[in-house]
Amino acid sequence: MDLETTGGHAARDRVIEAGVVLLEDCRVVEEWSTLVNPGVRIPYAIQQFTGISEAMVAHAPPFAAVADALAARLEGRLFVAHNARFDYGFLRSEFRRLGRRFRAPVLCTVRLSRALTPDVRGHNLDAVMARHGIACGARHRALGDARVLADFLGIARERFPAAALAAIVARLTGAPRLGPHLDPALADELPEGPGVYLIYGENDALLYVGKARNLATRVPSHFADPQERRGQELSRLARRVDWIETAGEFGALVTEALLVKERRPLLNRRLRGAEEWWTILLGADATGPRATIVPLAPGEDPGDGYGMFRREADAGRALEGLVREHGLCAKQLGLERAEGSCIGYQLGRCRGACAGGEPAAVHALRVRMALAGLKRREWPFAGPIAIRERNWSGTEDVRVFDQWRLEGQPFDADIYRILRGFLERPVPGAELLTLPVRGSPAGAREGGP
Repeated sequence: MDLETTGGHAARDRVIEAGVVLLEDCRVVEEWSTLVNPGVRIPYAIQQFTGISEAMVAHAPPFAAVADALAARLEGRLFVAHNARFDYGFLRSEFRRLGRRFRAPVLCTVRLSRALTPDVRGHNLDAVMARHGIACGARHRALGDARVLADFLGIARERFPAAALAAIVARLTGAPRLGPHLDPALADELPEGPGVYLIYGENDALLYVGKARNLATRVPSHFADPQERRGQELSRLARRVDWIETAGEFGALVTEALLVKERRPLLNRRLRGAEEWWTILLGADATGPRATIVPLAPGEDPGDGYGMFRREADAGRALEGLVREHGLCAKQLGLERAEGSCIGYQLGRCRGACAGGEPAAVHALRVRMALAGLKRREWPFAGPIAIRERNWSGTEDVRVFDQWRLEGQPFDADIYRILRGFLERPVPGAELLTLPVRGSPAGAREGGP
């Protein structure tokens, strides 16, 4: 099987063409294909890539009209596709929109190619065609590419011993590895799309909270590698998995950060206890600025502090690194107590603020310039903003932020970093709306700085 789609996100984009080649004993018994009206615009790049224009699908049936015919052909068969998770995920999403469930054993021909020729580089469809001399008269069209896969399966059957090939296929079509105490049906229940998952142990103790661009692939990945330490723990302890679907990836990031702080799962070592932060403050005496590392209370904005660190030692290492990098004086900063010049000056790293070699005012300026990169950014908007995401079903998530705070929440260093990262590199599908300043009559407008 092969699908052509409006994009690469199964939960957001739509199918525009389906092609099926039915095989029995490696003999073609039927070929079937159809254009599909996606009900949305086809991006120009997709039209160029596939040759499928909006005019071609304008009078094509919607997926709902071909779902029965497609399901009848797929029922009881092994689902074979190149990068199969892509095609399988799109089919699951399309059927799910109709309130129907699609399940099938899956064989990915990318993985099959790698298993059959592990010493050869390149396993995309063009590389497979070139390696095995397979021709295609309609590349990047659904039926044409499905025919290529049928030819590849026939060649594999001819060139490789039957027992070895059967063993490889059996391994590749096995159900995703899950913990021994989890329901195997979980692999088919997980939705294709972004969200947050919660893994529970005995007595419903929350073990782990994670985010995912695609819940259907991310959750099983925790149990796929028995050598990975966290995977071993989760395989041994996990009893059930729950999840929260979000309209987009940004919402998954924010929801994960909030849930970890609220629920404190046992195995989230990165974010658990993340309310304990440290910052660097600069005071001053007659000789110039003095650096101290101080804790931040939960929800406290670092304000004039430099940096937000999870541990006091991390702040200390950052400060020591800046001292070395910029030739600052550790003694003038209050980091050394010995008499005379600082150790850095004796080693030729300090410019001599402690020995009269650098004016105190110059050293003070360099200190502030060196630490400036750690300082919390000023809020770059006149008022609050909203981040809006919509998923394929029309569900919309809107989150409002002001002064780096999520509406209704105290300052949170993780939310600050998530939002700052979004502003520097927006998440696809997320829309930024600038909102009026509190008390202003002006309406919201789209855009940003």
